Amino acid sequence: MEINLAQCFIAVDDHDKALTFYRDALGLEVRNDVAYEGMRWVTVGSPAQPDVEIVLESPLADPSAAESDRQTVTELMAKGLLRGVIFRTDDVDATFERIRAAGGEVLQEPMDQPYGVRDCAFRDPAGNMLRFRQPRR
Repeated sequence: MEINLAQCFIAVDDHDKALTFYRDALGLEVRNDVAYEGMRWVTVGSPAQPDVEIVLESPLADPSAAESDRQTVTELMAKGLLRGVIFRTDDVDATFERIRAAGGEVLQEPMDQPYGVRDCAFRDPAGNMLRFRQPRR
């Protein structure tokens, strides 16, 4: 039996800003853009991984969620406390320069880590941390 990752979710507070970042700065392709009952989901992914998608969704995208829960998630997101994703790249330094040149908020410049990767980190427009790693050669 095989189990493979199909989708992961990232909360964003402005889909248009997120789309500009994930599509234009990261180079991901837009696979879907759906609006339903006042909510919106944008699905992006790497052309090199057609079976894996990142869903950019509104914070607590659940029409029955309590307003207090929505406010809590919004506050956590504003502090950058929600988790993002880790991307693998074959050239972390070039990836870093591309994202920085596109205006990405740098959290960590490329560096060698003791656990065997070279990585860097950015925040997306919603404050989510994104890491980009390359196995050390």
